[in-house]
Amino acid sequence: MLISADPSDDQPIYRQIVDQLRQLIAAGILQPGDPLPSVRQLAADLGVNLNTVAIAYRELAGEGLVEIKHGRGARVTAAREHRFDEERMRKLLVPILSKMILAGKSDGEIVGLLREELHNIRGDKT
Repeated sequence: MLISADPSDDQPIYRQIVDQLRQLIAAGILQPGDPLPSVRQLAADLGVNLNTVAIAYRELAGEGLVEIKHGRGARVTAAREHRFDEERMRKLLVPILSKMILAGKSDGEIVGLLREELHNIRGDKT
């Protein structure tokens, strides 16, 4: 699977897993019905604690992106039915935008970076 864990990253490992799986789902690389690796397998692949992966899977399940069935593992659910909580998204976006502004980025540079990353996530060739 296309997931990695970077212990030197400021974000906790479970958050890295959540963000990467969310991106794979958004990009259509993981489709509804696709199985995710077992908690044990992904933890072994990444060299992290089982609970770290379990927490990540539970968070994705809480967002409606993953369905967890005891004894059967986790599967991607219908990604386009994902609940969008605008207030929560703004709370995530504001600190990132603030860091970019403090780093001296202009509005145009910020918007350009956002566009570029949207194209990357969606796999656009333009």
